[in-house]
Parts: sequence; C-alpha cells; structure tokens
Amino acid sequence: MRLPSVGRVAYRSGIGWRLFDAASTRLDRRYGWDRLPRPVALGVLIGLRNELRRHNLHDTGIVPQLPRPVPPPGDPEARSADGTRNDPSDPWMGAAGTRFGRNVPLAAVDPRPEDHLLHPNPREVSRRLLTRTEFQPATTVNVLVAAWLQFMVKDWFSHGSGDADAGYRVPLSADDPFPQQPMVVPRTIPDPTRPPGTEGTPTFVNTLTHWWDLSSVYGTTEAQQQRIRTHQGGRLAIAPGSVMPLPDDDPEADVTRVPGWWVGLGMMASLFALEHNAICDGLRAEHPSWTDQQLFDKARLINAAVAAKIHTIEWTPAVIAHPTTEYAMRANWFGVAGERLHRAVGRLGRSEVVSGIPGSPTDHYGVPYSLTEEFAAVYRMHPLVPDDYLLRSVAGAPERAVDFAELAGPASRAVFAERSLADLFYSFGTAYAGAIVLHNYPRGLQQFTRPDNGLPMDIAAVDLLRIREFGVPRYNEFRRLLRLHPVRDFAELSDHPQTVRDLRELYDDDVEQLDLMIGMFAEERPTGFAFSDTAFRIFILMASRRLNSDRFFTRDYDARVYTRFGTRWIDDATMSGVLLRHLPALAPHLPATSNAFKPWG
Repeated sequence: MRLPSVGRVAYRSGIGWRLFDAASTRLDRRYGWDRLPRPVALGVLIGLRNELRRHNLHDTGIVPQLPRPVPPPGDPEARSADGTRNDPSDPWMGAAGTRFGRNVPLAAVDPRPEDHLLHPNPREVSRRLLTRTEFQPATTVNVLVAAWLQFMVKDWFSHGSGDADAGYRVPLSADDPFPQQPMVVPRTIPDPTRPPGTEGTPTFVNTLTHWWDLSSVYGTTEAQQQRIRTHQGGRLAIAPGSVMPLPDDDPEADVTRVPGWWVGLGMMASLFALEHNAICDGLRAEHPSWTDQQLFDKARLINAAVAAKIHTIEWTPAVIAHPTTEYAMRANWFGVAGERLHRAVGRLGRSEVVSGIPGSPTDHYGVPYSLTEEFAAVYRMHPLVPDDYLLRSVAGAPERAVDFAELAGPASRAVFAERSLADLFYSFGTAYAGAIVLHNYPRGLQQFTRPDNGLPMDIAAVDLLRIREFGVPRYNEFRRLLRLHPVRDFAELSDHPQTVRDLRELYDDDVEQLDLMIGMFAEERPTGFAFSDTAFRIFILMASRRLNSDRFFTRDYDARVYTRFGTRWIDDATMSGVLLRHLPALAPHLPATSNAFKPWG
C-alpha cells in the first residue's frame, strides 16, 4: 500500500513539539543557530529539522504517471541492482528511473517559459561572476573532498546525458572566446513516466537509484554488475592496490567516456572495489559455505554502509567544521549517547536522537522517499575542484605538474598508468580543495569538451541553466520557503564594488531574479563551513532522510541482516582505515586517527 501522497504532514504534531519547533525557528531567525551555545544550537537544529520534515517534503507522485509492473521478487536481505523492493509496500520507491521529489511545494516550482531560462544569459553570469582568475583555496580540506563528493553524487543522482539535438541555444557576446556560437546545452530528457498530453508541474527522473547503495561502484543494472564481477568468492575484478580495469574493447564499459569521469572518481571507485573484496574475504572466512552471490550481496550491503558512515561522520564534519555540526553529524550516526556507549551496549531504545538513525525505525515522514531537485541543486559544488595539480610520489619520485584536462576523460588513462593508486591519494591528500565562492569556478570546467560526443561545454553555465530548467526557485524565494530571511539588496552579498555592479547589471537591479547558485556562493557562511547556510537547510533534512527511509539503515540494520562480522566491520571503519588497509605505503603521511579529508602533513 502506498503512503499518502501529500507534501505537508502531521509530523510530531503534539503541542509540545510545535512550541519547541516554533521557538527553534525564532531563535535561528533572530540570532542564527551557529552563534548560539552548542547545547542550545543542537536543540535549534533538531527543531529546524522537524519543521523541514513537516513543510519541505513534497511528492511528485501526485502528478499523473504511467502504471508500472510489479518488479520481480528478490532476496529480501540484499540490495537490488536497480533499487527496487527496498520498501516492500512500495517496491518502486527510490528505484532507478523514478522521479525526483521536491523540497518546495509543487505550486512553487518555477514553470516559466523557455526564454526565462536564458535570462540573465547563463554564459555571461558564468564569465562575470564565476570565472577563476586566481585559485582561492579552502585551507581546511584537501582535494579528496572534491573526489569523494563526486563519488557520492554518482551514487545518488543523474538526469542522464540529455538531448543535444533539441538543446538550448545560448547566444554569446561578440568578445566571447567560446568555440561554438551559439553555445548548445543539451535539453534534459522528458520524464518518460508522464502520460502523453499531461501538463503542469515539470517532473524529471533519476537514472540512478535514489538509495545510498554505492551504485557508483556497482552500477544500476544486472549487466553493469556482471561486467565488474569475477564470479569467484563474491569479488570484483581489481588487483590489490590497483585501479579498476578500464577496458579498451567494450565502448559501453568505457567509463572514461562518460561525462563527469576524472581521476578523482576513479580513485574512489577503485578504493571501494578493494574494500568490497576485503569484506568478501572476511565473510568467506566466517561463512565458508556461502555462494559467490551470497558473498557479493552481503559485501555490497556492508560496503555501502561503510561509505554512508564515512560521509556522515568524516566528510561532512570536514566541510562544515563548526563545533555544533561536527557533534550533530556524529549524533546522526551514534546518537547523543555516543560511539563509546554504542560499542559497549548497542542501542538504547528506538530513538534516533538517543542512539542514532542506523537501527532506528524506518520512517518516510508521510512522503514516499526520493532524492529531490533541490538536493541536486545545492550539491553543485564544482569550485571544490582545482585546475592545477602536483602528481607526487610516496617513494620520493619527481613531482609532475598537470592540469585538470590531463586528469579528465580518456586522458586519465595515462595518469593511472604513470602513478600508483597510493601516489594519487597522496597527491590529493596533500593539496587544498577550492573554496565554494564566486570567482572560483574551475577553468577546466568552463572550457570543457564532453568525452562522449565532443560538444564544448561551460559547466558553470550548464549548472545555472539546469537549476532553472528543473524549476528550482531562485535564491530569495528559495530562502523564504526554507523560512530564512531574503536579501534586500545585492550589496548584502559582497563587499567588492565590482561584484555588486556586475550583480546589478546582470540581474536588472532586481534581487528577486538572483540565481540560487550565485546567491549561495556569495552569501556569508557559518564559521568552518565550506558551503552556504542556505544549502545547509536542505542538507539538514535530506542527510537524515537518506538514512531514515532506507530499511537497510534502519529496521534491517542489525547483525541478523549484516552479520556480526559486518556490523563490527562498519563500526571499525574510517576513511583513514580504509586507505591504510589497501594502501599501506600511505602510513608515514596519514595518521590512522586523522580525518583523511583534512590536509595531510
């Protein structure tokens, strides 16, 4: 039976919770959660999350859609390749090919005509407000932060490659050196689940699964999984300490020609393929009678949980390194009771606040689970990527300078052949990521050639156009819908007179037209934050929801499904531990107790 298809739900509707949540919102709007003492700030964040769960989960399933056949049955204790059957009562929920949801009411989705999508001109906004003339580093995090983020994005969502033949034509100014006039941006493929002739709120589908299931390693189809498996002991095809094979003879399997591929993504996929094999070896030692399929399924389940844990308690605290959020993210996983008590006695009841989300009851908060267009929008954080890199060696071999183009697409093959996986992680771990601010977009992405069709692209302009195309509200309206104050004037966003002048000219002196991404890059951030407080509001909601709605992180997160070996493996897992398990040459450079996403040495 399907959950009610509503966007506004009676979540924690008791008068006590209502008063608590209202007080939290007032404190946040008056003082800012980040300026409050930690105990008060934690309570405010809980109240804000309650409000977001109540007001900012909206189901696009209420828009007409074609019926689907019931997916075939499978192992109830294993993740399916395409994400079906995670919720037995709604087996298509979160599967590949299902719609993105919304964090704004469907009535607020911007459906304005196509000419509005090109105003202001996204290429001009890119050139004048985003172009990197000098690299602005984020000195608290290393480049592994950027590689990891894309590794997760390739697990979470994709709108597909688009249709260049029906693409948007973006006119260019006479002095624009872009190699194509006009610039063509492929149009997102229409939602195939819509009945013919239906109109209204635009909807789009996720070509990946919405679940946190490490599909960036395992793929989303049985055919993709078969290509990477050895069919022996559950293992994947990768040599110890090496990278996943990059086949030359099968174009469909050549990941280097998929848009978005670069060395950083290959490093992370290879590391977690190695981790999969190590888990298989441990499971086989404890369960020698298990088949190849049993070992593969269980190792995938454990490996995905390792990645989710690392993202929750290491990557996220590195990029939002405020004392309150560092504590809050650990509490998301272990609860306020903490890790030490978790290891000693396990859960203390069902409450996610006390003992963390893993192992708590599954809860969709009244709205069928999916990732959202707004979640995808706030995760467009390309400024994290530098343009220039030093390829270093753990053994002291000579360094070599390369640019992003040498690390991306088919060119990455030469880098993987030249440097070991340990060298590449060392090179990324000892270099700063970029700051997510204006005037810091990678040159290599503003002047990018798609490896699949040779189309020249300005990814910054594409980011702006995509957010508009998907109907995500512009910056001020977005903030209002999250119960944040809008900005009244462009001068509130920058102390640089030229930037303010550019904002006024590009947006016709109308702050209501300001693009969401531009506003988020420009706004002042809480202490320790690599991204904006506006983006953080979506994060507060969706970071928890990815766990809350997934039965493999909630009611089925136990030794019965994961095995005792599996739960111990996850409990012990850290990013540094994973790196040192497979790349021991990193030990002199990476303390085992350190956060691997912070600069090494």
